[in-house]
Amino acid sequence: MEVLKFGGSSVANAENIKKVIVIVRSRDSNKQRIVVVSALGGITDLLLTCAKTASEGSQQYIEIFNEIESRHIALIHELIPNVHDHFMQKMKSTLEELKKIMHGICMIGEMTTKTQDRVASYGEWMSSMIIAEAFVVSGVNATWVDARTMIKTDSTFGAAKVDFNLTNPKIKSIFTDSVELSVVPGFIASDAESNTTTLGRGGSDYTAAIIAAALSADVLEIWTDVSGMMTADPRLCLNAKIIPTVTYREAMELSHFGAKVIYPPTIQPVMTENIPVWIKNTFSPEDPGTVISSGIQPSQYESDSKSSLITGISSINKISLITLEGSGMIGIPGFSKRFFDALSRESVNVIFITQSSSEHSITVGIEEDKVSVAVRSVNEEFDREMFSNRIEPLMIEKQLSIIAVVGEQMHQHTGISGKMFGALGRNGINIRAIAQGSSEMNISAVVATSEAKKAVNVLHEAFFETTYKQVNIFLAGTGNVGKKLISQIQNQLDKLQQNLSLQLRVAGIINSRKMKMSDSGIDLDQWEKILNEGEEADVEKFAESMISLNLRNSIFVDVTAHENVSLLYERLLQKSISVVACNKIAASSAFLRYKKLKELATEYNAHFLFETNVGAGLPIIGTINDLVNSGDRIRSIEAVLSGTLNFVFNTYDGNMPFSDVVALAKAEGYTEPDPRLDLGGTDVMRKILILAREAGVSMEFDQIKNNRFMPDECMTGTIEEFFKSMRTHESHFSSLCQAAQKENKKLKFVASYDGEKASVGLQKIGSEHDFYHLYGKDNVVLFYTDRYSDQPLVIKGAGAGADVTASGVFADIIRATKK
Repeated sequence: MEVLKFGGSSVANAENIKKVIVIVRSRDSNKQRIVVVSALGGITDLLLTCAKTASEGSQQYIEIFNEIESRHIALIHELIPNVHDHFMQKMKSTLEELKKIMHGICMIGEMTTKTQDRVASYGEWMSSMIIAEAFVVSGVNATWVDARTMIKTDSTFGAAKVDFNLTNPKIKSIFTDSVELSVVPGFIASDAESNTTTLGRGGSDYTAAIIAAALSADVLEIWTDVSGMMTADPRLCLNAKIIPTVTYREAMELSHFGAKVIYPPTIQPVMTENIPVWIKNTFSPEDPGTVISSGIQPSQYESDSKSSLITGISSINKISLITLEGSGMIGIPGFSKRFFDALSRESVNVIFITQSSSEHSITVGIEEDKVSVAVRSVNEEFDREMFSNRIEPLMIEKQLSIIAVVGEQMHQHTGISGKMFGALGRNGINIRAIAQGSSEMNISAVVATSEAKKAVNVLHEAFFETTYKQVNIFLAGTGNVGKKLISQIQNQLDKLQQNLSLQLRVAGIINSRKMKMSDSGIDLDQWEKILNEGEEADVEKFAESMISLNLRNSIFVDVTAHENVSLLYERLLQKSISVVACNKIAASSAFLRYKKLKELATEYNAHFLFETNVGAGLPIIGTINDLVNSGDRIRSIEAVLSGTLNFVFNTYDGNMPFSDVVALAKAEGYTEPDPRLDLGGTDVMRKILILAREAGVSMEFDQIKNNRFMPDECMTGTIEEFFKSMRTHESHFSSLCQAAQKENKKLKFVASYDGEKASVGLQKIGSEHDFYHLYGKDNVVLFYTDRYSDQPLVIKGAGAGADVTASGVFADIIRATKK
């Protein structure tokens, strides 16, 4: 015997019901089949809305009733073209009966739970009769069976409890081998006085399970609109996968904690009889689905065995925590009982419990809409203790979600909790409360609802996505470096996923004009078009959107030179968003801020990386870090740190005006947007300041001596006026060049640090010096340390240019993925 249940989406319309008929007819006709069906999709809600509207005295209920009636009549004509008059008359009579009930509710002006159950029952009642008739018309020997004649409950209307001692014998007496197919309405039952009751929302699953258990069916199939239970809610996690097999206990845990594929009470009856449950997709019947069983001995319906210790990740939203605490609770028996009794009196369902080992506090998680009644009841229960300050006023936390990691194979395996909380912590997700049963099958954590989606994705990535780690990049700046960076990322996407298991996505871009965000990633083939179609640029709004998107493994990349962009760093680091900065402003700002940024990165498990602040893509800062971290001491530094100035003085020989050489450097992308930052020494001062700080010195910008070679007049006004002024002072630049040439020397703008002080300035360099043979836009840094005392450690290479700078930023991004 097989019991098949089809949910509301499976019987939503004639087209879907035809699929159901094909599925059922494809089964072995020698086996007795029982089909349990839900109401047409959305009908139960319409029925309850209609009744509520009628109870308020509004005649608008008639319009809602007419919609219910027209949907069913239209379904009959579409599904059963030549419908018999007697069947149509039967359906119209049923609808007329429902209409009279609605009219009565309107006249009285109220609706009891008993009446509500009666109204709600019409959805399954009518859908099952129509589907049974459709089977008959299709040539199947089908019989309609009223569930109310066999499933008996108490009189708790709205959520009636089944009396199995009465129900099981009735089920066995009704179903005989002579009937090929029986169609049964789910969800509905009746009490001892034959009053209609309901089994709670989702009760059609329960109806099918009750029948399957009573008849010791071979299998219970739950047909829905998804291809089985999934490792996470696919609405939250796009990478959720189908779980091929799951145990009864795991299914109960997952369904309790938000998995909507199966109604939680459904498991108990079939588990008792060891009947496998098969979750299947009506719209993809060939998909293997999920088999729920004891897990001890695989059934014929099971396929792949489990390879993961974790079965799935579930979540429940709209949760509040209530905490009862006080010194008066310690060592006094009975407080917990009174607490839970107070909640029980108001029918408050406790979803989550945790208690401190000191017995100083008890925290429970309940549904958010039950908070007010729960607080009132608990306050009344402990009024005397609160008045005498033995118990503190209740602590209430709202807008929370429970995230649960479920897996029966977690039992006695070490490291699961550490992996779970480590993954959440690395992504800046604060945990409000934790609970784990002694069975070790479920580890639950309470987090802010705003972080629930991120938490589910982080955990799913940690436990199920062993193939790659998703990284979300938010880019500020689309100038020369920004464009090159996007191109480099695009070219390396496949290799990074293949070689480093990294899936990089650019989730946001902002420039001075426009900005665009996308939590699914921006198509890099047409990023410029997408950005131009975005909204007006607003740095503050961009930061807030980045934080509110709350994507896992987020990295903010700043390739601008703007101070207002650098002011975002603190806020982002505090949200565990790593910062990769090509922008030198933050690392060269006041020492206390520089130090604070580093501390925030450590505190919030993020990265603050700025390798390209000095030497573009050269590994200069990384080398200092390696030296210092391994116990070496930086004694002094000599460096040519401006690719711009090196290019300028390597090119300038007095034949071409100095202003033209600077203009050429700017056109090649070697200078800052304002070349005066380079030529005035400001940029080099920032760089040597950063190196000194990374060497362990508390130094400020104004402590660096700048032996400037530029005339003061050149350093004021606009950029256009700057170039004009340089042309006016050509003789000054020419004399500097000639003086060096007379001594057979070259001009180099040198930065120095002697262990205490730092300075920058133009120097004449002889051929015996390491700096003499420095060409083009190259940089060079000489580190003199305790270990490299006689011969310095030398780093030399291109120190300017969009391509090498972008590659340095890219390398920092990859480093930032390793938390």
